[in-house]
Amino acid sequence: MEIITLDKELNSLAYHGRGIVIGRKGSKAVIAYFIMGRSENSRNRIFVSDGDGIRTQAFDESKMTDPHLIIYSPVRVLGNKTIVTNGDQTDTIYSLMDKQQSFEQSLRTREFEDDKPNFTPRISGIVHIEGGSVNYAMSILKSANGDPSSCRRFTFAYSNPKDGEGSFIHTYAGDETNGRLPSFVGEPKEVVIPDMTLDEFTDFVWSNLNADNKVSLFTRFIDIETGKFDSRIVNKNK
Repeated sequence: MEIITLDKELNSLAYHGRGIVIGRKGSKAVIAYFIMGRSENSRNRIFVSDGDGIRTQAFDESKMTDPHLIIYSPVRVLGNKTIVTNGDQTDTIYSLMDKQQSFEQSLRTREFEDDKPNFTPRISGIVHIEGGSVNYAMSILKSANGDPSSCRRFTFAYSNPKDGEGSFIHTYAGDETNGRLPSFVGEPKEVVIPDMTLDEFTDFVWSNLNADNKVSLFTRFIDIETGKFDSRIVNKNK
């Protein structure tokens, strides 16, 4: 698989939906999670800190018409594991892994979102830091090409990721076809993790997302030796 620059991939679509980037740069594990929106309800959101993680929140409560699939905790921390997802499956993973189930097992209890006709995929990632090493996994749960009677579950695991490389998964593969947004296809895309500070990386990702559709961005660098982390949040709504 071709390794592509992250800016090129971020600019490849005007609307990725939601996206997760996980990788490594030097002594840091790197995470980015962004949300995009086309409807007023989807765009009426911000990220706010919530303990070691974040949650979504309505920017203007008076304009929130349906919190279903909109309000959730994208990022939670369970010990030395950081969970990042595009929905309330964050809580499912957290709860079931806390009961000794695996990342993959916990997601067998969930399916794609019920937003007919798109049936938006649930994308999830987890970063595990232990003993001075890092590994991560990504998952996507999606319908069978728009048929909600069948759920397809894929998990991708990455041990000892290479310095300067990462993986990018997002919910949609392109513009509407036959009245629905097509789901992401194939393995997470292999991308270059640029040699940047956290602030530079945050600005880099945000500036390469479509200006009309981007809503919020979360980034985090985790020190692989200590597990200590530093995070940033960018919201279009201010």
